[in-house]
This record gives sequence, structure tokens and C-alpha cells, in this order.
Amino acid sequence: MCERGLALKGSVSLDSFTFDKVVNRFVATLVKFDIQYPYGEKHDEYGVVAESLKNTKDVLVAEVGVQDYGDHDNQDLADRFGIKKDDFPVVKLFLQNNLQSPLTFPTSEEFKADKIKQFVKKSTGIRILLDKCLQDFDEMAETFMAPKATKEIKQKVLSEAEKKAEGLSDEEKKSADVYVKLMQKVVERGDKFVASEHERVKNIIAGKVSETKKKEMQARLNILQSFIPSDNPTMTKSEL
Repeated sequence: MCERGLALKGSVSLDSFTFDKVVNRFVATLVKFDIQYPYGEKHDEYGVVAESLKNTKDVLVAEVGVQDYGDHDNQDLADRFGIKKDDFPVVKLFLQNNLQSPLTFPTSEEFKADKIKQFVKKSTGIRILLDKCLQDFDEMAETFMAPKATKEIKQKVLSEAEKKAEGLSDEEKKSADVYVKLMQKVVERGDKFVASEHERVKNIIAGKVSETKKKEMQARLNILQSFIPSDNPTMTKSEL
């Protein structure tokens, strides 16, 4: 657990003077508005997000600490974006040159690193590697599900994925096999399988299952995200 008030690695601290200058420099900026010296499980989860996105050059992970006493530092930023202390922490996603209309990480979602990264990935279309995902296979999934991907292209990508999976370590092969099986199902049932499987896995996670099963299904859900185009009208941001 992070020590109280300790700056998170990979995250930038912003204030009223630097906010606009810094945020507009990036394609997307993820900002957590919180008490001035945050701590606890949610702060730790945000730290995981910051660490995992450190090499994603188009996304900045940042924090704004709001002081509700004394000089009330950064209270003006909280007021500007309609954020109340009782709602802390609040995570907002700012897109370049559109600071006035940030997207808000849903309070209905569990405050977990993968959930937040899914939110960023779906909202921006920026490639972000989620837990248990493999970059090469993410790219193959994107090609596989492209609007112009014919049955022949899908079959070619599937064959490539099957061949690549054979040479992986046990842990990576376990993830690769999920990609391959999903591709096989799409070939059999069509692209609509992805949406139905996404819903099925979400329902399992929401049900009464063991932590082991929940982690297994979350890994599957993460991989499924790679099969969903960012502009897919049937899978809206709220479905993340």
C-alpha cells in the first residue's frame, strides 16, 4: 500500500496554474481528483494504472489534490468540473483541446485498475495493454475484427495466431489460447459472438463466483476488449 500523501510513480501532480498548460499537451489525460493527501485501496489501484501506462506516450496520468481548508488549494478546479468532496476520488478523462467536456469514470464501476484502463482504451481508441493481454495478439485481434476483414482474412489471422501461440511460455500460451478460441468462435458464429460473449462474461463476474473464477473471467473480459472496435455502435462506453 502507498504511504499516505506519497506521490504515485508515473503520475503527475497538477494544480490550478499548471492544469490547462499540461493537459492540452496530450491526446488524453486521466486525472484523479481527491483529497490533498490520498491513501487507501483506491489510491493504490490508481497507482497501478499510472505504473502500467507509463510507456503509453499519448496518455498522461495525473492527480489533483483538493484542499478543503486553509487556502483551499485547487478547489477552483473541483468547482470548475462539478466535483464534490463527498464523491472523492473522481476520475475524469480529458481529451486534447476539449477540456470543458471530460468523460467521467462511472461510479457504478468497481474502482479497479483494469476497469479504469478499459475506460481509457474504449473512450480513446488508444492501444492499452490490459492485464493478461498480449500485444501481438491484440494487434491480430484488431485486424481480425476490422470492418473490411473477409472470411479469408479472418482465417489467415487465426492460422497465424495458432502458429504463434505454439512457441510461447506456459503463462503467455494460456492467454494466447483464449485469443485463438475467441477467433474460432467468431469464424463459426460471426462477429456478433463477441458482444454476446462480452455480456455472458460480465454476468458471470457479477454473480456469486470464487475469486479465482472472477480473476479468470476478468482476464477473458480484458482479452475480449481487444476484439471490440472503439467505434462499435453496439458496445457503448457504458458497457465497459
